[in-house]
Amino acid sequence: MCNRYVTPDEAEMERFWHLGPTNQPPLFPRQVFPRSQGPFVRRARHSSGHERELVVGQWGLIPWFAKEPKLKFPTNNARSEELAEKASYKDPWMRGQRCIIPAASFDEPNWETGKNIWWQFSRADRAPWGLAGLWNVWTNKDTGEVHESYTMLTLNADDHALMRRMHKPDPKFAPDAQDKRSVIPIEVGNVDQWLAGTVEEAKQLLRLSPVKVFVAGPIVAPSSLIEEI
Repeated sequence: MCNRYVTPDEAEMERFWHLGPTNQPPLFPRQVFPRSQGPFVRRARHSSGHERELVVGQWGLIPWFAKEPKLKFPTNNARSEELAEKASYKDPWMRGQRCIIPAASFDEPNWETGKNIWWQFSRADRAPWGLAGLWNVWTNKDTGEVHESYTMLTLNADDHALMRRMHKPDPKFAPDAQDKRSVIPIEVGNVDQWLAGTVEEAKQLLRLSPVKVFVAGPIVAPSSLIEEI
């Protein structure tokens, strides 16, 4: 799971994911937390080809059955193994509402010392991450207000030499059965397959990157940002 990340700037996102310029600069914080606004890239809704668009929405997918945009349960992360069954995600998944979440870096908690030490993850090639996500549009039936939102997909990382070291161990489970989670990077050459492919083609991309792709290590975060997960 991931609960905070840093976005690239708009120019880098436009350049790296071959986006057309927006009519108005989108407004979003560079450091994104659950339920705050963040940018994501999707296949342009009104295009029949592979054109892409940059959208800003809530990090925390608002499902179709929600009564209001402020949910009482977290939807910023979604287990990829459960997308076809979970009520919040199965419709966007089957409709192909997949997106790329741009991240210059993301943070995860490491508990190997017995306390939370935040680690930061960037790429060895200095490119931005393109993390797998789903998006949805929810409309308030009373006001007509339209809300864009998205969720970040995760995958079991118990066998990944780096990502299995993150997050607080659950004492109820054995060390080799923790269900440690990781975000899912989508490499730049696979973006069209992820955004516009079939469900079966998208499933082929639900995998973790090798350790050599990562640059990771402890960071010193401002005290206002420290929180235990």
